[in-house]
Amino acid sequence: MGMTLTQKILAYYAGKESVCPGDLITCRPDVILGNDITTPVAVKEWNKAGFSTVDDPDRIVVVLDHFVPNKDVKAAEQSKTCRDFCRAQGVKNFFDVGSMGIEHALLPEQGLVTTGDLVIGADSHTCTYGALGAFATGIGSTDMAAAMAAGTAWFRVPSAIKVELRGSLPAYCSGKDVILTLIGKIGVDGALYKSLEFCGEGVKALSMDDRFCICNMAIEAGAKNGIFPVDELTLSYVEGRQKRQGKVFSADADAEYDETIVIDLSEIVQTVACPSLPENTRPAKELSDVRIDQVVIGSCTNGRLSDMKAAYDVLRGKKVADGVRCIVIPATMEVYKACLREGYTEAFIDAGCVVSTPTCGPCLGGYMGVLAEGERCVSTTNRNFVGRMGHVKSEVFLASPYTAAASAIKGYISEYGGEE
Repeated sequence: MGMTLTQKILAYYAGKESVCPGDLITCRPDVILGNDITTPVAVKEWNKAGFSTVDDPDRIVVVLDHFVPNKDVKAAEQSKTCRDFCRAQGVKNFFDVGSMGIEHALLPEQGLVTTGDLVIGADSHTCTYGALGAFATGIGSTDMAAAMAAGTAWFRVPSAIKVELRGSLPAYCSGKDVILTLIGKIGVDGALYKSLEFCGEGVKALSMDDRFCICNMAIEAGAKNGIFPVDELTLSYVEGRQKRQGKVFSADADAEYDETIVIDLSEIVQTVACPSLPENTRPAKELSDVRIDQVVIGSCTNGRLSDMKAAYDVLRGKKVADGVRCIVIPATMEVYKACLREGYTEAFIDAGCVVSTPTCGPCLGGYMGVLAEGERCVSTTNRNFVGRMGHVKSEVFLASPYTAAASAIKGYISEYGGEE
């Protein structure tokens, strides 16, 4: 029996000729990732287990990105735990205030993940790196502690769903609209513990940022991982960035999939996930009567430079509607600097937005945009569960940067049509 792309990678790292769905295997990951929320828990478990030395500090990456600059004493203590641990263990890939970015945008940008890698991270959106043809998946903090000590982790080999992409996207539609459309079709548990494997001639029509966004939200369909094949665009992206030579794997022609889903990209429309699940999707144009209080443009899903440009294209020369707060968050310091160079930041401020240093804060209701009772927010983040961004009686609508920025101007959820 042939293997899927994910299974090929797992077989290689397990040192096996082949693997099958359900197999339990042990692999040595290239990257073990933690952040300012999950790493302190891992350190606590590390200490409880009596570990003293990490297996390989160069495989560990710790990024402070959720509550930094620290929002309160507890956040400060969490960050201090990370700093002390990384210093004691010689972890060089440690990103603190001033150098940090949102982890899942930062690692690809800095070349810390590359093609064909096996990556584990104590954050559910670690699946983002599947855009590079890597197997990347989230783990718990206890697993992070064990992996740092032993240098290995165990996996159950997933079965897969093939997502065949055809055509190309209409203007002002993006990877966010693609993944919301897919989740709307299959539901939040439609790919439970399976690999979402994207393929087809439509792949070449998607930018790397589209692919990062799509893989980022694979977990919102319950998937173990999302993954794209490596092509010329992928190789061009990692060239000059990657810190080690990548590998290229491909699915076997006779690979077996649980099902095949075909998506014609030309039929994608600007899509919004309504409260309170990512599967609750509707076209943006059907929601024009929904008044909003806040817009957030950023996150590990949509905080890259192309996302900032999309927001700029909509917001420049305009004003955010009265009564609407618009928060723009570049995902990394490099994106932040590019926004300054390109004039995006000034345009955002002139439009009435606030521009923040990179942070995940608003996405999980931490800070920099917490919602009060009854408030509604259009956000380019990845989750809209009850209470996700603040009060349990607030509401979150997930959308692309185009839709979010257009909504900020109108004060209601709005489809963007390229109007001047």
